Amino acid sequence: MLRRAGVALFVVVAALRIASAQWLNYPTPGIPRLPDGKPNLSAKAPRTRDGKPDLSGVWHVYAEPLDEKKRLFGPNVGAISVPGMEPDTVSKYAVNILLDYKPGEIVMTPEAQRVVDQRRKDNEDLTTLHCLPMGTPLATLVSEVQKIVQTPGLILIMHELDGIPRQIYTDGRKLPANPDPTWLGSSVGRWEGDTLVVETVGLNDRVRLDLGGHPRSEGMRMTERYRRRDVGHLDVEFTFDDPQYYNKPFTVKVTHLLQADTDILEYVCNENEKDRAHMAK
Repeated sequence: MLRRAGVALFVVVAALRIASAQWLNYPTPGIPRLPDGKPNLSAKAPRTRDGKPDLSGVWHVYAEPLDEKKRLFGPNVGAISVPGMEPDTVSKYAVNILLDYKPGEIVMTPEAQRVVDQRRKDNEDLTTLHCLPMGTPLATLVSEVQKIVQTPGLILIMHELDGIPRQIYTDGRKLPANPDPTWLGSSVGRWEGDTLVVETVGLNDRVRLDLGGHPRSEGMRMTERYRRRDVGHLDVEFTFDDPQYYNKPFTVKVTHLLQADTDILEYVCNENEKDRAHMAK
C-alpha cells in the first residue's frame, strides 16, 4: 500500500506551486563567513542577548536522495515531477510518518481507520487539494521552506506553503484548558538547557500527518524539541500522543538545513488555482 501511495503522492506534491525565493543571494546578516564569503554552516550556533540559542533563519528539511526514495517507495518515484518539487526535495517522513516503525508497532485505532477509509473514498486525502493548510508537521516536511523568527516571549514560524504564521509563546503562560480546535493549535515553549521544548494542543482533526493520510484527532498532543546544532543544522524531534487514533505515542526526528542568503516566498493557493476543476476526473 505505501509503495503504491508513495508514487501517487509524489505526483500530488508535484501539483503544488513553487517558485524561486525573494531576496535571492541577499547576504543574511550576522552569519559567520568563510574566506570565500560563503556561510560557515559548521560554526557555533548563534545566541540571543539572553544567552539562549537563536533558532531564527530560513530552513528546509533534509531530503533523502532519489535512489533512497525509490528503495523506500518503489522504482516509479520521480517519474512525474516539476522543477522545484522533485522527490529529493521532500522528506521521507512526509510520505509516511511511521516509516521508522516495524509493521504493527504503531497502529491506528478502528475509529482512525474509518476516518482514513472515508477520506480516500471521498477523494479528500489532502487538504491542499482544497487550498487548506497542510499544518504541522507536514508543511515543514515538503519542498517549501519555513522561516523562524525568535523574539523575547514569542517565536514565529512561517510556513511558506500554508502562508500563515504559527505562534509559539515563550513568556511563561500555560496552555489553554479548553482551546478551540484550529489548524496550528495553541503552542507554548520552554527552554531545557539549549533545547526548546514546545507543547501544542487544540489541533483540529482536518490535517493529515503525512501524504499517506495518517490522521490526527482533536485530542492529539504534539511535543517538539528544537536544538540548533550549529549555524547550518536544526534538529527537530516530534512526539505525537493521540490515544483516540493510535495505540501509543510515537516520535519522528528530522534535521532542517539553513537556507542562507535567501527568504521565503509569498504563497497564495487560490491564486491562479487550476487543480480543483480536474479533481472529479
